[in-house]
Amino acid sequence: MKIVVIQEEIIQTDITPKELTERWKGLEQLPGIDEVVIEVPAHYPNIEQLHTCIGDADAVFGLWIGPDNMNEAFLSQHPNLKYVATLGHGWEKFDTEMTRKHGISISNTIYGSQTIAEYAFALLMDVCHHIGTHDTRIKTIDWSVPENHNEFCKSVTRQIELYDKTIGVIGLGAIGVLVANAATHLGMDVYGYDPYVSVDSAWRLSRSIHHTTNVDEIYENCDYITVHVPALDSTKGMIGKDALGLMKEGVIVLNFARDVLVDSEAMVDALVAGKVKHYVTDFPTPEIAGVKGAIVIPHLGASTEESEDNCAKMAVKEVMDYLENGNIKHSVNYPDCDMGLRGDKTRILVLHHNVPNMIGQISAFLAKDNMNIADLTNKSKGKYAYTMIDVDSEVPDGVVEELKQIGEVLRVRVIC
Repeated sequence: MKIVVIQEEIIQTDITPKELTERWKGLEQLPGIDEVVIEVPAHYPNIEQLHTCIGDADAVFGLWIGPDNMNEAFLSQHPNLKYVATLGHGWEKFDTEMTRKHGISISNTIYGSQTIAEYAFALLMDVCHHIGTHDTRIKTIDWSVPENHNEFCKSVTRQIELYDKTIGVIGLGAIGVLVANAATHLGMDVYGYDPYVSVDSAWRLSRSIHHTTNVDEIYENCDYITVHVPALDSTKGMIGKDALGLMKEGVIVLNFARDVLVDSEAMVDALVAGKVKHYVTDFPTPEIAGVKGAIVIPHLGASTEESEDNCAKMAVKEVMDYLENGNIKHSVNYPDCDMGLRGDKTRILVLHHNVPNMIGQISAFLAKDNMNIADLTNKSKGKYAYTMIDVDSEVPDGVVEELKQIGEVLRVRVIC
């Protein structure tokens, strides 16, 4: 198996290409890995350069997912490709149905949750306490004039205490949960909204958080609103004229998820009118950048040395789990499916269409060859499903080909 890593140089210029390469050495230790190629381009490759980088690879880490590369024309040049790991929290819309038909698993390496949550709170603190403003003012004072010494404890802007204020967290995934929990520890009244909250996130969410099923409740009641959801058709422009109209006067809105979640024109109008006191985002756009009340910073939410290291560790861990146990985690196009460690069993993995009697057909083929099923897990996502089966014996020659003959089966893999 061949793995290609496309590790774009990050903005921290003190980290060398050699250090970036070292992060991925763990891939060479994985069982069944014949070759690891690590590319560290100065700029992210264009489509033709990506073709050259990927070549005949079975797995790719660091591919930015979007319609330009997740399409039939692109994938037709890489027939060996089975696994793609994005090195980030987000992706652009692409043809998920087509990737499922190809049997390619695409995972989202959610590596910078802690850093992004800290980043959100650092900027919220700055909005409330104007740290940069006061720092600049003190540095411009002429301290050789004795009268100016009285200036050291004067505030030029009103500061705000977060205790007992109300904050709404839209999106309770890996980042949103951290932000929501941190807010409770500061004594804030926290509302959380996420109609698709995962079991893992629910377990980690503080019990003191008001979990609302209506996002309008957040718009109407919260002094601060922070957005942590992916860019989907259902979420694009969600912070628009109607949502802003429901918000309290002087609300502060934070967006560290995707720029398209906020209607820029509506946000500019709300800032100019004073409806929104501050809009804080790390997605600079020409419409927002120069508007009074907007705090616009470079897209640096996850750009720390620690988060980049965590990215490599998580990606290696996830692909190792996929190769050794068949488990799919943080999947973009397939259901997450985890049956734990394989142990001494033989594990059969089947990607297939989500139609009735698939489990029955698969089981019938195994029974015909006198194989006993020790454990089974099946998860579906839309029109597609993933089935994991542990059997007590070796898989006879020909069984894989027999399973592939089932009309709705896309790909079969055996781990033993």
